[in-house]
Amino acid sequence: MTENTTATRADGIAAQLPRVESALRAAVHTDDPLLTEMAAHLITAGGKRQRPLVGLASGACAAGFDGGDLDGRIVQGGVAVELVHLGSLYHDDVIDEAEIRRQADSVNARWGNLRAILAGDFLLARASEIAASLSTEIAGLLAATIAHLCEGEVSELRTAFSPDRTEDEYFASIGGKTASLFRAAARIGALTSGQPREAVDALGEFGWAYGMAFQIVDDILDLTASEAEMGKPVGHDIAEGVYTLPVLHALKSDRGDELAGLLGGEITDADVALARRIVHETAGVTQATVSVGHWLDRAEQSLAGFDGREGAAALMGLTGRLRASLD
Repeated sequence: MTENTTATRADGIAAQLPRVESALRAAVHTDDPLLTEMAAHLITAGGKRQRPLVGLASGACAAGFDGGDLDGRIVQGGVAVELVHLGSLYHDDVIDEAEIRRQADSVNARWGNLRAILAGDFLLARASEIAASLSTEIAGLLAATIAHLCEGEVSELRTAFSPDRTEDEYFASIGGKTASLFRAAARIGALTSGQPREAVDALGEFGWAYGMAFQIVDDILDLTASEAEMGKPVGHDIAEGVYTLPVLHALKSDRGDELAGLLGGEITDADVALARRIVHETAGVTQATVSVGHWLDRAEQSLAGFDGREGAAALMGLTGRLRASLD
């Protein structure tokens, strides 16, 4: 199957995202106008909806699906996953004291930390309610995933501002914070479309590996992209003491001591810019890009049993686009 064909299949699944958007807005509507406004804030701000897209495409991997509208349960599964993602962003922005998210004011910047935390909790509660309506297994899966998100966040906080952070610690953190939710999205898509257990497991493996690659790409772009491209301040990870894979590789280079001298505590904007430049001038980004390729290879290998299926072609389109984002 050609790259153009897989990209077209991905576009075909993406055409169903308006159903997710409508369901997201319905899920956060309450009798309290302020809570509704806060809960809908990042929904209105937009987003690529990568996690629901993985869920929809995984649902479309079911034998016999050949296009058309996906079952509403698959859509609701994608909504539940996206609500967890959004709730985690609300909490992350409080932790990071972030002021901008998706080129809009963060919820905490507009309404304060207390309201942001409560709005994030509300989104997680709505996600749990939807998951429970789908099945007890999906409710348990989503609850376990929320726990993994917390574990990943704690792991990241434990190594904050540490130039001695190891790659294993980095991978453990992004596995909890990012890959676990992509895995949940894929598994929920498979479960809500009635696929056999081996298919659920294979698609979960895709979600995990794709999520790992996705986060490494995001971390690379924080060092290489512009603020306009990212929709949020760049160099943020270094400023917050989160030393990601490209930085960890750069710290092992012949300029590692110079870079380490800038890290380990609060850092000025000028030093953030210098640190980014040092990473650029080493093989840090290149080595991290190689890791992206390894994870995407693993994701694609997990789809071997779904040849010819609409959803698998869409998932392959997603991996192709993620590779291309670093070209």
